[in-house]
Amino acid sequence: MSKTIGIISLGCPRNLSDSERLLSVFTKKGHKFQEDALNADTVIVNTCGFIEDAKRESVDTILRAIDAKNKGSVKKIIVAGCLSERYGAEMAKELKEVDEFRGVLDYNKFFRRGQACLSPAKLTPRHYAYIKISEGCGHRCSYCVIPYLKGGYKSRTIGSLKKEAAALIKKGARELILIGQDTSLYGIDLYGKKKLAELLKELAGISKKVWLRLLYLHPANLDREIIKVIKDNDNICRYIDLPLEHISDKILKQMRRGVDRKRITSFVNYARKEIPGIAIRTSFIAGFPGETDKEFRELLSFIKEMKFERLGVFKYSREEGTPAYDYKGQVPEKEKERRFKALMSLQQEISRGINEKFRGKALKVLIDAKAGSHYEARTEYDAPDIDGMVYVKGRDLKIGNFYNAMITDAYEYDLVGEVS
Repeated sequence: MSKTIGIISLGCPRNLSDSERLLSVFTKKGHKFQEDALNADTVIVNTCGFIEDAKRESVDTILRAIDAKNKGSVKKIIVAGCLSERYGAEMAKELKEVDEFRGVLDYNKFFRRGQACLSPAKLTPRHYAYIKISEGCGHRCSYCVIPYLKGGYKSRTIGSLKKEAAALIKKGARELILIGQDTSLYGIDLYGKKKLAELLKELAGISKKVWLRLLYLHPANLDREIIKVIKDNDNICRYIDLPLEHISDKILKQMRRGVDRKRITSFVNYARKEIPGIAIRTSFIAGFPGETDKEFRELLSFIKEMKFERLGVFKYSREEGTPAYDYKGQVPEKEKERRFKALMSLQQEISRGINEKFRGKALKVLIDAKAGSHYEARTEYDAPDIDGMVYVKGRDLKIGNFYNAMITDAYEYDLVGEVS
């Protein structure tokens, strides 16, 4: 009788991709994948250790797994991922019920630059998939612990990525989402120069019926050539995921982002000029050390001026082992919370205004799921589990198919539409 394996994947899509690879290792050894992870013989908790909230969620999930083991529902617990890499030794002393701790550097040995990373057990729906094009990071932002956990930048070969993309499309994927710690730096280590534009051209040519989406582009490395490739290929989503983190030159320098306000503004304006209607998703950090009212007001003013189509905010998390941990001018938690709420409130107004402009227009949507009397769908301007959705009315629509939906209503983050 084969043993069952379950996994709880926490954090971002990069972790989800790693979880699929971990499952692949176990299923190839004869384990049977079970969706109800806390009733499997072995449960893997793939943790995130990026910020304080993520660490708390990871610890809570491990404790739930331990509780299931004590009740007899689970026989073995494996804790993997960033938290395990970062605190594995300490956790092993405290959490005796956990059988194994595997850090990201342990399971990265399964990563092969020249091989397609195809997993027998996908954790996403059949119609979309994440493709991790690189491992590690080439930056040392002062607030971020990830480079210390995952090591230097390592790109996969263009050939292996084309092979994986073609196989996923053959299995029914209608959207491929390229991910990495910094996708804009792709190829620098393997080919001696950035090759993201070439990779996009190659993948876009496999099938014109499949959406291609880019996540996690670093503003210091993003070339204007990428905009040209998106403009020239209709099947690459008009969507740029560009975490900016701040706009004050003083704060950007302290963050070690390698970019300034002038360059950021120039690129955003260029992208919008070249591709009218492009959706730019970004994120900002509220309450970074040294952020006074002056820098915060500058950030608010910039967001009001630029009106980003998609925007997320994180409260600064003081992480031991990072340079920013010892910075002077640490912002009190209450003030971080106030600034966070002010940024989110502003973006709600901006987002509603942007969505209102879609009323009465037809948008191409990809059906993700059926929920009661309607369907949940996304436009090319929306990444799964990150952005908003379109609630679609229609008859006998098929999950994973594209349709043209007439937009009839708009909310702060979501739209309502009909397919006739």
